[in-house]
This record gives sequence, structure tokens and C-alpha cells, in this order.
Amino acid sequence: MGNTLLNYEEFYTVLAQIEACVNSRPISPLSSSPDDFLALTPGHFLIGGPLNAIMEPDLSDVHLNRLSRWQLGQRILQDFWKRWKCEHLSRLQQRPKWIAQSANIEVGALVLLKDDRLPPLQWLLGRIASVIPGDDGLVRVVTVKTKEGEYKRPLVKVIPLPVMNIELPKAKID
Repeated sequence: MGNTLLNYEEFYTVLAQIEACVNSRPISPLSSSPDDFLALTPGHFLIGGPLNAIMEPDLSDVHLNRLSRWQLGQRILQDFWKRWKCEHLSRLQQRPKWIAQSANIEVGALVLLKDDRLPPLQWLLGRIASVIPGDDGLVRVVTVKTKEGEYKRPLVKVIPLPVMNIELPKAKID
């Protein structure tokens, strides 16, 4: 936001909201069930559950002089989200070209469905249900199962999450 000055309370509020965003990133799936789309986040350790926030209206087109102090803080948070989406999530999605062979995405992997119309906090979380390789054997299209249904997406619209896939013991049903 350039030369924008925030007082202590405003700065603290913006940092707390950014902290909630960062602490909402998945660490590991909560279970090995393919029907479970919940992931363990740092928020689970902090407050016992995920940290979710309600997104405010987009203020990126509003001139800074017309914003209230609260809206200014929300604008800074939205700018953070844009950078997070462009830098961090793009880094997760990187696929090196011809230089090195990378592993194909596997069935059961936890992913985000990228939607350019929505902020990242509202992207659907799902698991890869099936993969469709191209003629060269590399996965080009995947079917993702979410709590809202199944979606077929090209690999460029799917962001694999850097979670540790820990094999959990399966419960015996007698």
C-alpha cells in the first residue's frame, strides 16, 4: 500500500487477519478416507478448529482517499491475498518443463480447485478421484471429488497442496 500509515490497532488487526490466512493452510489430511475433505491446519492447534474468515467486498478499484480506516485495512488484506495467490499458490502449482521429470499427481492427493472468479479462501478443497494421462503418459486432466460433487479439470486449474500424506490406520468394523 505504499506510504499508507496505519495506527497500532489497525496494523495489529491486519496482521491478525493475515496470520489467520497463513494458519488456514492445510498440513495433513484429517483422515485417509477419500470422502473426507478436511485437512489439519495450524489453526487446529491454536483454537481447536480451522480459521475461516468472511471475505469483505472487493475494494481494489476504490481510490485510497475514499476508503474509511476499516476499509483501508480490508484493502491491505485483499492486497495480501492477491500476492498470496500470485506468488505462493503459483509456486505450489509450478511444473518444470523439459528439464526434469516430475512425478505425476496421484489419486487421493488433496488439492484446491483454482477459480479465477473467487478469492483463494473460497476455492473448493477436494481429493483427486481419477487421473487422465495424455499420449505421453503424463497426467493432463484430473477428476476431483469435493463436498459439492465431482469436477473434471485440467491440471493447470488444480493446485496440489503440500500436505504430508500420512497413512492412518483403518478402523476395523466387526
